[in-house]
Amino acid sequence: MQQKILITSALPYANGPLHFGHIAGAYLPGDCYARYQRMRGNDVKYFCGSDEYGVAITMSADIAGRTPKEQVDIYHEMNKGLFEKLNFSFDHYSRTTWEGHKAPTLQFFNDLYANGYIEEMMSDHLYSEADDKFLADRYVVGTCPNCGYDNARGDECSQCATSHDAIELINPRSKLSGAPLVMRSSKHWFLRLDKFRDKMLSWVDSKDWKPNVINFVKQYIEKMHPRAITRDSKWGIPVPLEGAEGKVIYVWFDAPIGYISASMEWAQKQGDPDLWKKYWLDADTKFVQFVGKDNIPFHAVIFPAMIMGQNQPYKLVDELPANEFYNLEGKQFSKSEGWYIDFDDFFLRYTPDQIRYAIAANAPETADSEFTWKDFQMRCNSELLGKYGNFVNRTAVFVQKYCDGKIPDRHDLDCVDVEFLENIKKIVDEIAQHYESFSLRRASYTIMELAHLGNVYFDHKKPWHDVKDPSKKERFETTVSCCLECVKALSVVSAPIIPETAERVWGFLGFQSPMKTWEANDLIVGRELPKPEILFKKVEDDQIAAEIIKLQSMKKEHKIIPHPPLKTMVSYEDFGKLDLRVGMILEAKTIPKSKKLLELLVDVGIDKRTVVAGISKYYTSDELVGKMVAVVVNLQPATIRGVQSQGMVLAGSIDDSLKVLSVEELPPGAIVS
Repeated sequence: MQQKILITSALPYANGPLHFGHIAGAYLPGDCYARYQRMRGNDVKYFCGSDEYGVAITMSADIAGRTPKEQVDIYHEMNKGLFEKLNFSFDHYSRTTWEGHKAPTLQFFNDLYANGYIEEMMSDHLYSEADDKFLADRYVVGTCPNCGYDNARGDECSQCATSHDAIELINPRSKLSGAPLVMRSSKHWFLRLDKFRDKMLSWVDSKDWKPNVINFVKQYIEKMHPRAITRDSKWGIPVPLEGAEGKVIYVWFDAPIGYISASMEWAQKQGDPDLWKKYWLDADTKFVQFVGKDNIPFHAVIFPAMIMGQNQPYKLVDELPANEFYNLEGKQFSKSEGWYIDFDDFFLRYTPDQIRYAIAANAPETADSEFTWKDFQMRCNSELLGKYGNFVNRTAVFVQKYCDGKIPDRHDLDCVDVEFLENIKKIVDEIAQHYESFSLRRASYTIMELAHLGNVYFDHKKPWHDVKDPSKKERFETTVSCCLECVKALSVVSAPIIPETAERVWGFLGFQSPMKTWEANDLIVGRELPKPEILFKKVEDDQIAAEIIKLQSMKKEHKIIPHPPLKTMVSYEDFGKLDLRVGMILEAKTIPKSKKLLELLVDVGIDKRTVVAGISKYYTSDELVGKMVAVVVNLQPATIRGVQSQGMVLAGSIDDSLKVLSVEELPPGAIVS
């Protein structure tokens, strides 16, 4: 029976180019699942689009000297083009700035407000008198209230990893101009997420999601509190209430509604404006959302709560496959650091199917994984070329050379033939289960297992011997026929991951119309087959060596260094109040449940003291012991993660790099000035 399946992938933020890390998290898994379900004959609708409001947009537009609309127009087209290049099969790719997005967003807001789930509250916010406007946390830097780091972001300190509100920063200032900020009260509207706690816990208990998702969601629900859904800005959907002039609906509230508005835009383009309701308002629809792990709270908690609190019978998510992070050669993708792969350059030498397969075969489904050029080469050469391509090609060569280019008849089967055909069916069923359970890694592995099975069978039957003996003609033809059956199966099961290649193989089998179903057509004996072409080219060692060198050189040559603004001038007397001394690190150990913090025991001459430093990402404990460093020894003590820190180790940092200041050939306690 045909099933209605509604699929979405997290809306990419139109604030910069996408990279393979994004593709691995929410988009390739969604596309493969959509393609598979269409092949099973289900009624599939797959929607996505650009997320185009929010503070980050206005901030990057300011830096680039563009309007927010100009900024999102650039990246919307750029990212949409990448999806097309990678052969993503969205039924519609929309954007949240299209006019029709406003109506469902206001419907949600008005319903939640009328139902008592949105409340007006006064709260303190940072205000720039120089710019005559309130600044959101991404526009703010200041001194961390926990460790004293003086360039902490408005939401988190990169030095000690402590989260905070921007209003907690000491001496806050504008990130763009350096102007000091003051506190002012402002009226905003808050979504009372705390009112959904019991209902959400009961709902989540009914889900059979990944354990990492369930555990994270339950912890998040327990801590739910009212969350501001408005901001002081001109970029966004205006709040539809009196007294809300200058306020817009915040991006995290309107973005997930973009899935609904995208389907509305699609319905309009189909000539039936109500067609979207067939999927969103039917309880029998299966709703699957593909996201990265950083988007779990919004899709597993906040958006479902929003749906529960409004009045339309919108479908709640049924399945939430959430992938981990996908890195590049051991580090996070970073355009600003030059640590990325240029797509235009990449596709000059490699095919979309090669990268689709490489990502799928190493997908970050249960743990972080990474793209490396060596792994990419191995996937292309050993698997796509050596197993898949080799089997298809050797079968095709025998058809052309010894069967007059036509599909041969299948005669009496021996036990090896029967076992081979049974194993083909068994593996095809296994691959189907992997697609059903959102496991691209296992699907990729099992596809190659099927190709390996074909190669082993081919080698065992030795058709190159049989073709020389006229008495073994039927045995030879049966072998080739069984191999063609395996080629057909390979074409079908690989279509969700490598659609271009699968379609080429399908054409080689003589089918005139595109492949559409999982239950493939029968091969027609005597059908003349076109001469096949090589499916994949070998990726050479020197080619990969050049890619690695290019990546390293891009990091060195194209790194953009964002310099923070000059701080307010201080007198020599003020500077003299700091007591800076040389310290020797005697011990270093990690702080439980912290990825960045180390607890250091430092000899500063006058005593030995504990100092907490957010440097574990850059140094191991062994590297630090015995190191001579500069320490602020008269800093007010602060308790960080349950450990009292009695000073600060000085370090230099830029972007994601950090080095402690080393002071050699001076004893502990020596004055630093």
